[in-house]
Amino acid sequence: MDLDVFVSAHRAEWDRLDALLRRRGRLTGTEADELVTLYQRTATHLSLIQSSAPDPRIIGRLTQLVARARSAVTGTRRASWRDVTDFLTRGFPAAVYRARHWWVPTALISTAIAALIGWWIGTHPDIQASIAAPAELREMTRPGGQYETYYSSHPAASFAAQVWTNNAQAAAMCLVLGVFLGLPVLWILFQNMLNVGVGIGLMTSAGRLDTFLGLILPHGLLELTAVFVAAGTGLRLGWTVIDPGPRTRRTALAEEGRAALGMAIGLALVLFVSGAIEGFVTPSGLPTWARIGIGIAAELAFLTYVYVLGGRATREGETGDVPESERSALLPTAA
Repeated sequence: MDLDVFVSAHRAEWDRLDALLRRRGRLTGTEADELVTLYQRTATHLSLIQSSAPDPRIIGRLTQLVARARSAVTGTRRASWRDVTDFLTRGFPAAVYRARHWWVPTALISTAIAALIGWWIGTHPDIQASIAAPAELREMTRPGGQYETYYSSHPAASFAAQVWTNNAQAAAMCLVLGVFLGLPVLWILFQNMLNVGVGIGLMTSAGRLDTFLGLILPHGLLELTAVFVAAGTGLRLGWTVIDPGPRTRRTALAEEGRAALGMAIGLALVLFVSGAIEGFVTPSGLPTWARIGIGIAAELAFLTYVYVLGGRATREGETGDVPESERSALLPTAA
């Protein structure tokens, strides 16, 4: 393509589009139709120049012109409470539901690994000795020891805030680092399961597994589920890098990445609930059955929310991605 000839042939259209965009006041119906037509043509011109005869100066001008025209054509939009409602009732649960084939196996395998680590530590005194000295182990596992006082060592509100911050950071890291083929996600997940497994093993060896479960289950069911969802989503994002399916790799990563970003916000809310349970319910004077019952109720509520609302929204075409009208065009095309 002869760039000079192309520019000469279409410069008048670009100038006219620029003039319409600079016009003060409302455009007439005819002018508005003209603006839309010139926007579509200019977008196509930009695409042709980028692919055939890239010139930084011309591309820069047309890119700015197309962006201004698109803003004028589509208008600006402010977030509203309806957006929040749609996200909580459709977008977020649909994203979690769509990722269930990743996070459910992740949860089952991770739980099995934690149980295996707990059994290994609980049945091997030499492994226990490598973790800490006998006196330190007794201090950790005795009645009123470190495992029990951990949940009441700080004021409930500040403890809940600290727990929420730590867990939200771990979930966000799983979602963000998943793009690196999922390898960092596996490490984060293993560290979490190792901590749980060590607690199971040490408290089992002291004959106090029931106490440990009574402390971890009230908040741990919902908390670990959120971590598993984040890890499973991160692993799916990593697999998208390897196998994007029928989509281009760029498109697949953009769609899955946007959904993962929204999921990070939703999981932060879920972890806020689990943090509140850990800060106020776990160390409370409620009977063990009542504390565990609250944890089971919170877990069942979340799963019902995901499978009922998320399943329904998914069947209606919701993906957890932003609306199609708000996505960047992959390739400018003329109508």
